[in-house]
Amino acid sequence: MSASLTRRRALQAVGAASLATGLTTMAATSARADEDNPAPKLVTYPRPAGVATTTSFTVRVRTAPDGQWQNLDIYQPRAREINATTGSGKVYNSSMVYFDFCGPVELEVTYLKGGTTKARIRPDSYGITPELLGDTLRFTLDEPKDVVVQINDDVFDCLHVLTNRVEKQEPAADDPDVLYYGPGLHTVNLLSVPSGKTVYLAGGAVLLGGIDIKGAEKVTLKGHGVLIPTSAVAGVNVESSKNVRVEDVIMLGAGLGCREAENVHVRNSRVFTWGQWGDGFPVYCSTDITYDGCFVRSADDSHSIYAHRDTLYGDTRNVTIKNATLWADVAHPINVGTHGNTDDPEMIENLLIQNVDILDHREPQMNYQGCISLNAGDSNLIKNVRVEDVRVEDFRWGQLLNFRVMYNTKYNTSAGRGIEDVYIKNLTYTGTRANPSLFLGYDADHAIKNVTFENLVVNGVVIADTMRKPRWYYTTDTVQWYANEHVIDLKFLTTAEAAAAAAS
Repeated sequence: MSASLTRRRALQAVGAASLATGLTTMAATSARADEDNPAPKLVTYPRPAGVATTTSFTVRVRTAPDGQWQNLDIYQPRAREINATTGSGKVYNSSMVYFDFCGPVELEVTYLKGGTTKARIRPDSYGITPELLGDTLRFTLDEPKDVVVQINDDVFDCLHVLTNRVEKQEPAADDPDVLYYGPGLHTVNLLSVPSGKTVYLAGGAVLLGGIDIKGAEKVTLKGHGVLIPTSAVAGVNVESSKNVRVEDVIMLGAGLGCREAENVHVRNSRVFTWGQWGDGFPVYCSTDITYDGCFVRSADDSHSIYAHRDTLYGDTRNVTIKNATLWADVAHPINVGTHGNTDDPEMIENLLIQNVDILDHREPQMNYQGCISLNAGDSNLIKNVRVEDVRVEDFRWGQLLNFRVMYNTKYNTSAGRGIEDVYIKNLTYTGTRANPSLFLGYDADHAIKNVTFENLVVNGVVIADTMRKPRWYYTTDTVQWYANEHVIDLKFLTTAEAAAAAAS
């Protein structure tokens, strides 16, 4: 074989390889493009017979701009209101729909009771302005998100719209490691889940009962179905377990509790509660807990983060709440620190609260107010808390913040040890109803130390120590907040001042 022929064939081989590589790259690029820009798709699910519904709304959805309209079945979450005179709780019916989609969709909502004068899509930060046509309104969602449709400022007779991405692949119903619940109504009372198992609630499935994940590892609860607890069992219990994932499930009537748990990731899950002590996502003595993209409307704290209580012992560390929407009809959207161990003091530390919309907070009792409350009791020390990009809408009744080292004799057997190292960046409140926020150390030995605000914005005004004010005013006076003498090193900075301080 001549040298020139050998060289030619070598060049041809290189060319063929290059062409193949190019075609493979083009195919991969095309596949990625299809993945990034999938064809519009809409998936809706019928509500099983026997599951409660409401009749305040009709709702239709279609792929935008001119797909075929599909009717959505409506579920009945409920909401609680406490009477400030009697202390009794009244429960109201509300409405909820859910569906899956990719590509933009248009929703049409009709309020059947009539008399519509205005409509609002919340959170306000999404910037969705509906087209109002009498008692019918229309709006578009470009991507899955959870919103609340309010008519005439009614906080109870409103519509919750919950949306998911279209599932790419659901688990096989005959997989021995999957507890599979398909569309329809199922009753389990209490489902105990062993290690290594996946509980799957398909879209259109409603599971009546509770789920107990106790002493287990590598457990997953997921799917686009609905969990409705029975009277005997409350929601989902993750106890003495680790490496647990919960994704997409809607919980009507009770939430999900972590108790002496480790490495729990809760993503895109939704909770509605309306019973007494109706916390949405309570945490006790647990580490490495993440809530990402969740919606909570609760009849007590939406998120409660504690240490010891009852038979549970140990520190609580590394808790993240991000990309969330919270609505507390009773108590706090986020409450940290009430319960702990006086005999063997514990820590609650390394908390991250990031990219959160707080829609409402209603609590008549001063001791239980605060959209975000850090309330160290029972010898707890709360330390290393970062709050970033939190937007608070005008709530009904309460305080924006309540930071206290406290001895609440209803729940505590000692004062907390303190609150230390809190950094709050880009906290925004727009409204007029907030009571003064309180920052109260217990005494010189049980103080609040090193709390920094960066770019705190109240009704469009940046609050900073350097802002224009009478020289004898505290910065807290400019927003009618109060900090006592046991609060040490409380600072209010602009973004530029914070950057300069970090660079120095």
